Amino acid sequence: MIVKDSNGTALADGDSVLVIKDLKVKGTSVTLKRGTLCKHIRLTDDEALIECNVDKVKGLVLRTEFVKKA
Repeated sequence: MIVKDSNGTALADGDSVLVIKDLKVKGTSVTLKRGTLCKHIRLTDDEALIECNVDKVKGLVLRTEFVKKA
């Protein structure tokens, strides 16, 4: 299984990605701004989802269509 970001670049465990669009996080009052850096991502069983930790939210799951490799 190959996981790709919004630009088609392959992602691997431990990569860093940037958020390309402002995203509201469900269940919190936090909004991830465009350009937010997510370090040390983890790939999931679904190729459209990745897990990462951001300063304000731990254990965040993001869709790969909203990130690009840093």
